[in-house]
Amino acid sequence: MITPLDIENKKFAKQMMNGYNVEEVDEFLDDLTVDYEKAYRESTELKLRVDELERSLLHYKTIEDTLQNTLVMAQSTAEEVKDVARQQAEQIIKEAEGNARRSVDDLGQDILMKKKEAENIKKQFDVYKAKMESLLISQLELLKEINKED
Repeated sequence: MITPLDIENKKFAKQMMNGYNVEEVDEFLDDLTVDYEKAYRESTELKLRVDELERSLLHYKTIEDTLQNTLVMAQSTAEEVKDVARQQAEQIIKEAEGNARRSVDDLGQDILMKKKEAENIKKQFDVYKAKMESLLISQLELLKEINKED
């Protein structure tokens, strides 16, 4: 690419006849140099700006990739946590059901034992009642005999 210095230092061969006016060519070259220098500077600045923006873009793409990976990992971890929680909940439910069954069985056995105890007490009461009746009857007969003797 031609630099502004190349334009400024460019010299043309002079012709004797029908040549260009040297002052007009020099003036034109000076104007061209100023405009070209401005365009050259802007071009350089824009190239630097493009490079900077490309670096920023690369940086943000890296951040985006990292965020996407983090999101995927977070989703995966959340699913794993849900699965573990679900398994723990199922285990707790199974244990609770087992405990409940054991409690029901234990209560059923306790009820049977209490029924047997109640039956035994009732039998003992019936025996006691029969003995008392017998005693009372014998006492009544004894009183009757005492009364007859008087």
